[in-house]
Amino acid sequence: MLQPFILALSLLPWIPAFLCRVTTEGELTVMEGQSLIVPCHYDPQYAGYVKYWCRGKMREFCSSLARTDPANSAAEKVSIFDDPVQQVFTVSMSDLKEGDSGWYMCGVEIGNVWTRDVVASTYIKVIHGMSVVNSRLSGEEGSSVTVECHYSERYRDSEKKWCRSGDWSSCLLTGSEESYEDTSVAISDDRTGAFTITLKKLQMRDSGWYWCSAGEHQMLVHVLVTPRPTTTAVTATSPPTPSQSAAYLPPPKPITKESWNSHSHILETLLVCASIMLLVGLAIWGRKLWKQHRQDPVLRQVNMIKARHNEYSGDVGDPQSAAVVFLNRDSQEVHLY
Repeated sequence: MLQPFILALSLLPWIPAFLCRVTTEGELTVMEGQSLIVPCHYDPQYAGYVKYWCRGKMREFCSSLARTDPANSAAEKVSIFDDPVQQVFTVSMSDLKEGDSGWYMCGVEIGNVWTRDVVASTYIKVIHGMSVVNSRLSGEEGSSVTVECHYSERYRDSEKKWCRSGDWSSCLLTGSEESYEDTSVAISDDRTGAFTITLKKLQMRDSGWYWCSAGEHQMLVHVLVTPRPTTTAVTATSPPTPSQSAAYLPPPKPITKESWNSHSHILETLLVCASIMLLVGLAIWGRKLWKQHRQDPVLRQVNMIKARHNEYSGDVGDPQSAAVVFLNRDSQEVHLY
């Protein structure tokens, strides 16, 4: 029975580590000469406890740099601030050097022999060289975009460049005044670790890859220019009234001398075509009459006799009394028998 009790006592210092916690980022990278803010989040029950920031991976060997209690002042370049409402305390470190790289710890001091402090570790890496805030930018045609390039302290006095990738002749330098500006580009170096490049009045041909450099370090940036909209969006509103619709009708074209001549030419063409069609019809009708007039007179006379015979054939009962017609073409006379 004694052994389980002793085991429970030995586990008491570790209980807060399982039930409650402090969290932060696992790894942070910052440029040499820049500042860094580290957030440390904690559970609500630790709102009234003292918070601290120390350098080291183990609590027993962690060198204290800053604490939230007033009795302890923060180390140089380090400050700490606790926000119990948001349940987070933040640590600020400024003017970082490569030697500041290493493990750090944010913790909540419990302050008794039965429980351990609640801590969270993070690794801070201080590098030298360059970085860019946003390596891919886009802007509408005619607008502007700004590129922010950061450099480490050792390149503070180095010449800064902005070039189009693949074209060394396009490079623009800051010069002795730490700035450059023309109608399309503006470059400014604040000499505190960052220089900015503003591309003005973007055109479609400005799309492509660029790079900013400080010393021997370069950072690539891609710029995308999108075309300017040519039409406005149509809003879902009630249909226009007739008076509103009439306002958008194009005005009637005035009658000019040229337009009148054009219409007269069309009318003349139509009249000529109608006249030709009428003449062709009259010619066809006259030809038909002429053919009828020139028909054989004997045949015409025979046709007339046949017609008369057909009229009276219904009244004649004796076929012997029927008239017989003999044609003599030589004399062109008709004999009845």
